[in-house]
Amino acid sequence: MEEVQEEQSQPLAGQDSENEIVAEGASFVHGEPPQDGDSPPKVESEVEVLHEKVTKQIIKEGYGQKPSKYATCFVHYRAWTESTQHKFEDTWHEQQPVELVLGKEKKEMEGLAIGIFSMKSGERALLHVGWELGYGKEGSFSFPNVPPMADILYEVELIGFDETKEGKARSDMTVEERIGAADRRKMDGNALFKEEKLEEAMQQYEMAIAYMGDDFMFQLFGKYRDMALAVKNPCHLNMAACLIKLKRYEEAIGHCSLVLGEDENNAKALFRRGKARAELGQTDAAREDFAKARKYAPEDKAIVRELRVLAEHDKAVYQKQKEIYKGIFGPRPEPKPQRASWLVVIWQWLLSLIYRIFKSGRQKTE
Repeated sequence: MEEVQEEQSQPLAGQDSENEIVAEGASFVHGEPPQDGDSPPKVESEVEVLHEKVTKQIIKEGYGQKPSKYATCFVHYRAWTESTQHKFEDTWHEQQPVELVLGKEKKEMEGLAIGIFSMKSGERALLHVGWELGYGKEGSFSFPNVPPMADILYEVELIGFDETKEGKARSDMTVEERIGAADRRKMDGNALFKEEKLEEAMQQYEMAIAYMGDDFMFQLFGKYRDMALAVKNPCHLNMAACLIKLKRYEEAIGHCSLVLGEDENNAKALFRRGKARAELGQTDAAREDFAKARKYAPEDKAIVRELRVLAEHDKAVYQKQKEIYKGIFGPRPEPKPQRASWLVVIWQWLLSLIYRIFKSGRQKTE
């Protein structure tokens, strides 16, 4: 495992500054991403009754302590109406964790908060919430659209939480406080990565990113925006590095693309997106990313190496296709000399004989 490097100069795409982790030498940690699809996950674990209207089944175990009242929790969740299996919310799809201060949640989140109270960091669970602790008798006809008296199923993951006695939410923090809190989470993530705890490191990076949400970034200009991006972008790149090691390439591409949306010339984002695309077999797109990365980091040997690997891959594919087509059609047959028909030979002999007789008779007449 390589250490986090501290460099004064701008790092190359294949290298990392003190803000960013070195992932190329890390061992794989085979964590499972949330189940894809539009339906609730199938869970076989024991049903735990948390409340008369709330039950829980653990999908993935967490670690450490559980949050207390007024803790600021960062969660991802998907929500379905139980009767129709209609999914009406998905924060994983938006790649934006939700902040929830326990004890200060909205009324429609009361059942979800009861479930989160029982969870540990990193835990993922399926919650069944009765309509009384969800969107109530009237439901919701705006966003999200939930029918009246609808019981709800939540697939929820507690990314992590901050314990604060006052229950101070991000919206109540100053710009400096939010950037500072995000930076601390980023450094905690780097420390966990050095211990090869990739899943736990990713949770810290996600919490850091949550402090730098779109609503917050939209309000920042000048030096404050630069300060925020100096924390936010490395977290996205660190997430991408972890996801590549976990073989979750599509998600890695998403995080790199978010960085490139802010900084289209970011060589590290281009390099890591190229690696993820190459693993998915998207060789043309990967080559384009590596070529752009080389433009901004021409001395980077890692980029040259990846381009060479792609070139060798293309050559191998060409040779394989050549062998396949050769096997299908076989070698081109050589033309065989055709045997002259005996009728043709006789006809030619007769013509030659008649010609000689005619010529001989003409000479005698002269």
